[in-house]
Amino acid sequence: MTTYKVGYFVGSLSSTSINRELAKALIRLAPKELEFTEIPIGNLPLYSQDYDADFPPEARALKEAIAASDAILFVTPEYNRSIPGALKNAIDWASRPWGQNSFDQMAAAVIGASSGQIGTAMAQQSLRGVLSFCNARQMTAPEAYIRYSPEIFPGDGEVTNESTKAFLTNYMEQFRIFIVRVLTVIPRP
Repeated sequence: MTTYKVGYFVGSLSSTSINRELAKALIRLAPKELEFTEIPIGNLPLYSQDYDADFPPEARALKEAIAASDAILFVTPEYNRSIPGALKNAIDWASRPWGQNSFDQMAAAVIGASSGQIGTAMAQQSLRGVLSFCNARQMTAPEAYIRYSPEIFPGDGEVTNESTKAFLTNYMEQFRIFIVRVLTVIPRP
């Protein structure tokens, strides 16, 4: 059995993030072949091209964590109909300096949760546009706009609703299949 290393980003910096709860559930429901490592984004300074010649240690660690991954999972909330600034900042760091884009040819999936009806749909569309520019290989289906409630996600990665659990389990199995397909065609260095 081959194990695939999945780096994951939680777009929210909040200690009570519902997307962090969603990430815990996804990890719990994922196939055993997927091994997860969170890639932290809260300690990154704001990106500036002035750093391109000499990245700070936090940005070097970010790029190293991505390089050590076979695939990336983005679990993000929606802020003002787009992605959180901290997540965009992390993507900017990872895609620079020019010619050293960490997301180039990387298998990636996007998912998010909100308490609203459309469950991060606008944020995911915004993120997909950025990832397309970064040349990430995105899993486009199934789409996953998760409506969060504490009854369904009571904590510690637990999911109490069987249809939600089945959907998320399938999503993670589809992500595993996608990773295998991408790596078959575009092996990681």
